[in-house]
Amino acid sequence: MPDFTAATVRARVRVPLRFHDGYSVDADLVTFHGLADGQEHVAVVLGEPGPRPLVRLHSECLTGDVFGSARCDCGPQLREAVERIATRGGVLLYLRQEGRGIGLYNKLDAYALQDQGLDTYEANTALGLPEDARDYTAAAQMLGALSVTDLDLLSNNPDKAEQLRGLGVAVHERVPTGVFTTAHNVRYLRAKVLQTQHTLPLAELTGELALAPAHAACG
Repeated sequence: MPDFTAATVRARVRVPLRFHDGYSVDADLVTFHGLADGQEHVAVVLGEPGPRPLVRLHSECLTGDVFGSARCDCGPQLREAVERIATRGGVLLYLRQEGRGIGLYNKLDAYALQDQGLDTYEANTALGLPEDARDYTAAAQMLGALSVTDLDLLSNNPDKAEQLRGLGVAVHERVPTGVFTTAHNVRYLRAKVLQTQHTLPLAELTGELALAPAHAACG
């Protein structure tokens, strides 16, 4: 059995969400007591979750989610996930794991190394940091507090599904997200496929790569 304590719901508040393209939806934002890492993670409950809801673990990305950075696909993935989950019913866990868990300042330091030719994983390693420092124990706690034990996972990342299963969550299907390429993020997306087996179309990304600026990369 997974070795972690249960979390409890701290508060639940209704919030109307409005996006720049005009899409809007009302959501319940849920906070928690007792999360393993002590971070202020938030669950966004959308639609009417059924016995097997659609769930996304979305790592915080200030540059992409807030400022619309084209060096990653985080902002478009967040926007897509909210609508898809609202339509089916489910939960988006917004996790405070900037830069795959290395933090904002380190992520920006990694960007500088990527501008010198390293890919996103090589840049983390050059800084003496893990390629991916994320741990999803808190996510499993949040799902438990919301009584979500069976789910379909909206993600291209196999590690998220594997970690959740190891933490006792029944992940039935891993549902891929859309592919959101720009001239500035295609090398980053290709590195995800080659280094961590994300389910993205490698042939398509290789074609896009030929058209991308030489310095394009992301964190």
